[in-house]
Amino acid sequence: MLMRTDPFREFDRLTQQVFNNVAGTWSRPTAMPMDAYRAGDEFVVAFDLPGIDPDAIELNIERNVLTVKAERRPTVTDESVEMQVSERPLGVFSRQLFLGDTLDTGRIKADYDTGVLTLRIPVAEQAKPRKIEITGGHGARKEIKA
Repeated sequence: MLMRTDPFREFDRLTQQVFNNVAGTWSRPTAMPMDAYRAGDEFVVAFDLPGIDPDAIELNIERNVLTVKAERRPTVTDESVEMQVSERPLGVFSRQLFLGDTLDTGRIKADYDTGVLTLRIPVAEQAKPRKIEITGGHGARKEIKA
């Protein structure tokens, strides 16, 4: 139902950790950690986005490709303040997921609470299991699960 798009995610994450420890610098787009699972008739994806304002989160879907972008802005903007430690990465975080045709991308619901963006994507009606009625000779009917 879901395919990851970036096979080098761990390499990118390690690179970000090594090169983004310079105070006051903005990072290039990076991946964000996520969990994904199916719960009944919906697919749930949860992204960790701690410290990000909900207005700085952008969700787009085009041709079954879901793009999540979030921007963490500096909390200290006063130039007279001398930063002592700056370890939290700043800048744009992004993630793209290919969603299968079995998901109803027109009915995605998004919720952001305590630093976690949770998306709920319903399973499309045509992908749900259904029973097919079969009629046989002599008017006898039999149901078979499909």
